[in-house]
Amino acid sequence: MKCQELLKALSEYVEGGVDPAICKELEKHLGDCNPCRVVVDTLKKTISLYKNDEVYELPADFKQRLHKALQEKWRQKANPHSDDASAKKD
Repeated sequence: MKCQELLKALSEYVEGGVDPAICKELEKHLGDCNPCRVVVDTLKKTISLYKNDEVYELPADFKQRLHKALQEKWRQKANPHSDDASAKKD
């Protein structure tokens, strides 16, 4: 099994809806492929967090940096040439 094949069957695998024969192939691949194992583990943890419906508060400094970075990206998307114009003025 290749990584791309695993990714196509990933949601069914995590939900337990994969045919047992394919499941064995997936598990063999996961035993040999660390990047795929990380993807599956991360997906399982994400699903677990959402199922528990727990709210996790971000650290204040991280939250501020994240908001600033997102605002900057949104500003750049809204005015894609604004940086070009200010650079030409200098």
